[in-house]
Amino acid sequence: MEQPSYELNTLFDQLGLPSDGKAIDDFIMAHPLAPEIKLVEADFLAPHQKALLKEWMRADGEEALLVDELNVRLHGGK
Repeated sequence: MEQPSYELNTLFDQLGLPSDGKAIDDFIMAHPLAPEIKLVEADFLAPHQKALLKEWMRADGEEALLVDELNVRLHGGK
């Protein structure tokens, strides 16, 4: 059983998405990405969401770690 993703709630809040653990897990299960698709190219994200993800990746701090975690989980990682 997967652990709830409470650490991602800040990112999901900033993306304007439901951010409780179950909602995050449901989002990830509903939006798997193929290995060749980059997170910032996902068709289920709005342009402003993609821009935020790019900004957070460039921050190269805790924000980048959260984006990386989301990326890994959407690509089938735990």
